Amino acid sequence: MPNSPLFPTDLTDHFLIAMPSMDDDLFGGSLVYVCEHNDKGALGLIVNKITDLTVQGLFDRLELPLPRPDLAQLPVLLGGPLHHDRGFVLHDTEPVQAETDPAELLAYASSLHVSGGLVMTSSRDVMEALSQGEGPRHALLALGCASWDEGQLESELIANAWLTVKADPTLLFHLPAPRRYAKAFELLGVQPRSIAPFIGHA
Repeated sequence: MPNSPLFPTDLTDHFLIAMPSMDDDLFGGSLVYVCEHNDKGALGLIVNKITDLTVQGLFDRLELPLPRPDLAQLPVLLGGPLHHDRGFVLHDTEPVQAETDPAELLAYASSLHVSGGLVMTSSRDVMEALSQGEGPRHALLALGCASWDEGQLESELIANAWLTVKADPTLLFHLPAPRRYAKAFELLGVQPRSIAPFIGHA
């Protein structure tokens, strides 16, 4: 992975903010949370594009109850172009039940522990925990994910396809999906309309 002053060598726990000039049906206008970035590539979830399915609707399809009104009406995110038939849960490590040991939230069968303290879980056991009124306090559910091969994301950064900024959990868990893209620009102290296509990275 190249050492460049334009962007950190490890964008794990960062946002990728699509440049306003990006002309792509899915990634145009998108905000991506990077769950993993290393010399083999990158993995992330689009966190501001939604499907027509609510979390309640997804649990209904899975034939699971959902005694979590805080999650029920949230939209299921369109996490990316890969694995549309697979669910991904981006969550914190704070249990919704105070008596639950936080370590239990890190013991799901298939989880990626992000360095910033969040976890991306793709195994059914996290859904089952939520269906029992347990599991993490804050969670985003997505269908699909986004990934980049070795060097691909770096090439896109050099080509000014993305701006980058350290991720903010408040933006993820306390702001509606349609407002997250503009808010991410505010983290940089700029407005999307003020950015010319040739401007580089933060």
